[in-house]
Amino acid sequence: MAEEMPARTHGVGVFIELRKRLQSGLLIVGKDVGRSPADVVVTGGDSSLHIKTSGGQLSLTLPAGITYEQGSCVPTPAGESCREELHFRLRIGVGRSTDEEASNSVTETLRAKETYCFYCQGCMTRLLEDRVFKRVLPLPNGNWNAIVDDWCCHPDPFANKKLLPRTDDCLLGDTFILLARDGSCEQTLTEEVSPVGSVDRQDPKKPCRRIALISCASCSSVLGEAVAPGTLKLYITQLVVEPALGDRKPDASPSRSLFLERTVAARLLQLSNSLSTFHFCVQTPDEKAFLLLWLLNSDSLIASVPELCVGDERSRSSSLHSPSPRAARALKVLYIVCSSASIQQREIVTSWEVNVIGHPVVLPLTVCEELLQVIDDSHSALPASMRSMRSYEVAYLRL
Repeated sequence: MAEEMPARTHGVGVFIELRKRLQSGLLIVGKDVGRSPADVVVTGGDSSLHIKTSGGQLSLTLPAGITYEQGSCVPTPAGESCREELHFRLRIGVGRSTDEEASNSVTETLRAKETYCFYCQGCMTRLLEDRVFKRVLPLPNGNWNAIVDDWCCHPDPFANKKLLPRTDDCLLGDTFILLARDGSCEQTLTEEVSPVGSVDRQDPKKPCRRIALISCASCSSVLGEAVAPGTLKLYITQLVVEPALGDRKPDASPSRSLFLERTVAARLLQLSNSLSTFHFCVQTPDEKAFLLLWLLNSDSLIASVPELCVGDERSRSSSLHSPSPRAARALKVLYIVCSSASIQQREIVTSWEVNVIGHPVVLPLTVCEELLQVIDDSHSALPASMRSMRSYEVAYLRL
């Protein structure tokens, strides 16, 4: 059984998940917003969904091509959460969408023979000026070196050799890029040697591995590392990359948490599609497992509105003049935090490690911690009935 979830600081007023592939949806209304199924009336409009409850009326903006089938919303059992929540099922129509699904992640943006500028996502300082790459090439996936022996009938020819870019190359990893360092970044980047990982207690004489961290000179955010003299490894979660267009300043970057959420979600979706895998192990650079992620589905549209926004007269009157909430594309993920796993979860973590189930997704420790905070915030905002599945916890990552 899953462990009990912590008490909520505020209730979920309305939560909705629409599944595009299944052309169906789940609507959950808190009992403080709608006292009984008869109090909840759902209607559809032009790219919108209207939910009327005893606590007020809420309008959700839907992506283009998504429509509600009138009269399809019916109550369903809420199980153990029946005292707190009302559950409904509904049907949707899915047409051709003009609003899609392009990703603006670094790995999807870069092309050969185009000119780019690289910015620090934290402070939007321009780090690298007018870089043109003759070649933009993908690196082998994260665990390629572990299976070389299965393909070679002679000793590993790549043992202890790094794949490094030439002067005009950009090599794309799962979560980072490799490129040659040039003079344009001498004033914008700083380098500091730092230990990584913990000391081996069984062998105190074994030196702790050290890496040369690369940081933004303006805001001190860690951007990556120097993996060899003259070669930069920069993580896609730390960068904004845009085509060079004269002196035009880049658009303001979204908040750090939203940028990180969208960047990681887009990358997980790309990796899942290209590698046909749904299991990911978020690791630190010293290969220590931090977070297990199981991508459950990628066709969700979600919206969550706290009860405070629909539950009293003052909130309803003030929200009449605010933009209606939007249903956002999101990945539904199951997750386990490796460091705080319960006994049941620890067995799952061990199973993943022994059977090499999760595709490695390597991020700096600070970014792993930021990502966990984003996931925990999503988890905490869910209705109580949706927060766990077997021994896993549930969250959504918006795209």
